[in-house]
Amino acid sequence: MTPLPLHGSVVALEQWWSEAREGLGQACFLLLLAATETAAVPGISAAGSTADARRLTAAADAELLTLGPTAARPHALPPLPAGVSPALISQVVCAALQLPVVVVDGGCQVAPAIAHLRAAGAAGARCLSSGRAMERRQVLRLMRWGRQWGHRWRASHPRGLLVIGECVAGGTSTAAAVLAGLGLNGTELVSGSLRQPPHRLRQRLLMAGLGAAGLPRRDGQPADPVAVLAAVGDPMQALAAGVVLEAMDAGPVLLAGGSQMAAVWAVLLALVMRREGSAANTTLAPLPSRPDVTLRQGLFTRVCLGTTRWVAQDAGSDLARLLAGLAHHWQLKDAPLALATSLSFADCHHQALRDYEAGYVKEGVGAGGLALLAECAGLEPEELARRCDAACASVAVQASAPG
Repeated sequence: MTPLPLHGSVVALEQWWSEAREGLGQACFLLLLAATETAAVPGISAAGSTADARRLTAAADAELLTLGPTAARPHALPPLPAGVSPALISQVVCAALQLPVVVVDGGCQVAPAIAHLRAAGAAGARCLSSGRAMERRQVLRLMRWGRQWGHRWRASHPRGLLVIGECVAGGTSTAAAVLAGLGLNGTELVSGSLRQPPHRLRQRLLMAGLGAAGLPRRDGQPADPVAVLAAVGDPMQALAAGVVLEAMDAGPVLLAGGSQMAAVWAVLLALVMRREGSAANTTLAPLPSRPDVTLRQGLFTRVCLGTTRWVAQDAGSDLARLLAGLAHHWQLKDAPLALATSLSFADCHHQALRDYEAGYVKEGVGAGGLALLAECAGLEPEELARRCDAACASVAVQASAPG
């Protein structure tokens, strides 16, 4: 196995990898777009150099993914402090593998000017510091829409590999807040788009939001993940949780991302564990009717998190420890599965790609998971890096063109 094992037993990872390889012929990349006003907080995100630029990030990344680097795109990529959008990596992989792409607007500030789906309940989230990022009914609508899409897709692709990516400026901060709201310690382990994650700023925001929402609860009862998402989350997390609940029923699922997908994994586990503790609880309407043991088994055998080496080796965070903390928090013997691609840009010609090696950008738009998929399909990381280098030239030319 060429990918880097990040978390979980070698045996379980190899079994998942085998099922993923078998599912390549029916694979699909689902990109979930969303927005949170948290991204407007100065110093919170590098997914665009300014708050106004970050409003366009999701639309511009989705357009680069689907239209490619040489096509004229309706929205220009927002300027970054360093590096180039990880959507470039994702586009190169999808083009090389001829991978079907489905883009879902879960609540963008600017919708992408390409063919896409719009989820029921789609609307951007308020800043997590408000403690009321979304209405509870919005979270439930997003989860239900995700479940419906996941059920339909799995019915027509029984053993296919579903790769789920995201583009949410400010999303690592909502991830840290959701993890804290679920009662997990270790927000300093969460990564981000900045070279040095803004741990102190995030902590101030999430403390304000959780305090306003009265979370986490102190009565000994397990946290209600729907309430936590409504208080400090973002639409992508609710959508992704809904999709995975159905898609993991019979085939492999790859959560393509870092800390944001770790938060999705935590939400899924919280949903399952909360129902096990209180089967009659009416707040768990989003859960399928399958037995709890089947749901939990699916989480630990069919769902794998896939990220980049830049996240896995990030000096300012620790994804492996974060995932270990999930199992420890719920006192589980099983461990979340996670892999990291070995993709390196150290020998690339373009500085924007070499910036990844210096700690900039790191992940997004499913880049890590899709790079893993490329390895699974037999495309060597060195060849993927060369193709990204060539594509980066086209992006640079368009960025410098008049108008």
